[in-house]
Amino acid sequence: MDYEILRDTVAEINLDNIAHNVRTIKEMIGNDVAMMTVIKGDGYGHGAAAVAPIMIENGADYLAVATLTEALELRKLYKDYKLFILGHTPNEVLHYVVDNNIVQTIYSIEQAKILDELGKHINKKPVVHIKYDTGLHRLGYEHKKESIEEIMRILELKNLCVEGIFSHLAQASKEDDKEQYERFIQAISEIESKGYKFKYKHLCESIAIIEYPEYRFNMVRPGTVLYGIKPYKENFFFKQALTLKTRICSIRNVRKGEGVGYSYVWKADRDIVIGTLPFGFADGYSRKLSGGLGYMIVNGKKAPVVGRVCMDQCMIDLTDIPNVKIGDEVIIFGDGKDGSITIEQASQLLDVTRGEILSRISRRTPRVYIKGDNICKTVDYLMD
Repeated sequence: MDYEILRDTVAEINLDNIAHNVRTIKEMIGNDVAMMTVIKGDGYGHGAAAVAPIMIENGADYLAVATLTEALELRKLYKDYKLFILGHTPNEVLHYVVDNNIVQTIYSIEQAKILDELGKHINKKPVVHIKYDTGLHRLGYEHKKESIEEIMRILELKNLCVEGIFSHLAQASKEDDKEQYERFIQAISEIESKGYKFKYKHLCESIAIIEYPEYRFNMVRPGTVLYGIKPYKENFFFKQALTLKTRICSIRNVRKGEGVGYSYVWKADRDIVIGTLPFGFADGYSRKLSGGLGYMIVNGKKAPVVGRVCMDQCMIDLTDIPNVKIGDEVIIFGDGKDGSITIEQASQLLDVTRGEILSRISRRTPRVYIKGDNICKTVDYLMD
């Protein structure tokens, strides 16, 4: 870490790797399929404002977020680019969607009528995509006759542009995914048989893009794969973009039988050397990685986590690593080439999704952006 910043703990983000991943998806889907790049959750912890231009430069047709506030943050930076809200927006603030030319997910005629009325007043058609629930049972129209009838009434509204329809796979099994796909096809066929044609139809996110090429329709929604999180066992040469780093801030000797950390849940089984690191669960590192489950890389060697991970600090065993000193760099999560725990491995250890690991990295951890092997930008959310 060769930059001046106010903390030893940083998330280094390689923008060239993100660009590579976006291009890889674009090459995979071809020019006939639009790409809606998902940068919700502050770009899965990578910083939405910083990664958005990389998405745009490398072929994104849309930028997708989950909430209105996420969309408004990006609208300040990108006045004309297509922004899409995947989630719910409260009815009483839908005027912000219209005023800022944001595309909204809808799943009720009530929402559609509000947007239609707003469009009438400003002589502009708000753009929406209809969410259709094929089995995830989260948001969207239920798969039944009454839903199709209501969607047809939405399509009759004069001041609303229904640009697309989409759904989301539960990915419980290939059989379930196929059943959801067939429900989606059935719903689209029923609607389009009545004379309406959607510009965009989309079903696939990161895993489905790769697993089910036949389900891509004419738009896809890549998310975690853009940041180099590989879809399960498949290797399509995606590159992890994020490396979480810190530095040793204290080194001390601990005798055999002495406890380390809160409650002494971990005790040394021999005389050891421990290093204290200036980060903890408030930075997004799970307490479940305490007591030897997790490890980090120091000078190319593994250093197990000992004792309980604290809110702002944690401890590692340095006993078998020679010539360690205060200030040495520690790789918390990396790309695995140096033996570091990758995001995928961390998710397996904790039994959570890869997106959850990334989204846990908190705002108090500065982001440092690398492009062409050089630092191009630093962001400290608490200072900027």
